[in-house]
Amino acid sequence: MTRTVTLGFDVGVGSADGRAVAATVTAAENAGFGYVTFDDDDVATGGVDAVTRAAFVAATTSTVGLVATASTTYAEPFHLSSQLASLDYASRGRAGWVASRSLAPDVAAAWGREVVSADTDLVREQRDSVTVARGLWDSWEDDAVIRDFPTGRFLNQQKLHYVDFVGEEYSVKGPAIVPRPPQGQVVVFGRFGEIDADLLDVVLVENEADARAVTGAHVVLDVEAPGSPTAAAALVERIAALDDAIGGIRLRPDLIDDDLRVAARYVLPQLFERDLAHRPVPATTLRSTLGLARPVNRFEAAR
Repeated sequence: MTRTVTLGFDVGVGSADGRAVAATVTAAENAGFGYVTFDDDDVATGGVDAVTRAAFVAATTSTVGLVATASTTYAEPFHLSSQLASLDYASRGRAGWVASRSLAPDVAAAWGREVVSADTDLVREQRDSVTVARGLWDSWEDDAVIRDFPTGRFLNQQKLHYVDFVGEEYSVKGPAIVPRPPQGQVVVFGRFGEIDADLLDVVLVENEADARAVTGAHVVLDVEAPGSPTAAAALVERIAALDDAIGGIRLRPDLIDDDLRVAARYVLPQLFERDLAHRPVPATTLRSTLGLARPVNRFEAAR
């Protein structure tokens, strides 16, 4: 049986023009990509953050996953988790999160925070932010919302839970202010070596050696997007020979629109024809596209 891979495309920081963002994402969806990733510029003025850009195109797309980069270094995890859960609702279960770090001092100034520069502190902030977000997404059980209009009961309070997280820099009581996301947990991406793989659903790697070192997560190899038909043909053969440890690839373009057209014309059709990849199915979640199970709620499982 031929092994298939998932396909992602990075749309970068992109444009502040909503029509341009929508056109790029729609083109990626029509080409058959499983997801797109939105990068973020923490200090740029006049731009639109990645989560907002992803939410903007949620209603006009139907199959492509929308994976937003959001830094864990200075953002409040309670609010960030709420934004990401809302994105999952807006996209009907197609949200993902690249949990990144912010290294530039200007970012701290933009947030009104002291600079976090020590590697141990960056690791702690990243770990704690993901831990809190995951706890908050589980703080509502799936059937916590009753909506019983005749009796006036809208929530089952027994199915809302405190998170009670206590870290070095902050504590979070919970529960969340947004019900559990449609996917149960928004799909969490992270870069290899930055954060423990057991906190992630998807690990982004830059080479096959790193991929073989990952256990317990879906592994995605970052690859330079081909800029020509010749480079596209070489990429198809590379994908056909990928190490079994790699479950997907993400194309990182130099020129977004040009490289997307090359991939749509010369890469994806060949992968589909050779059964090396499949188009995402309408009305399914990003988890389904990636072959990831919907996680059981930790509080429900503990009963």
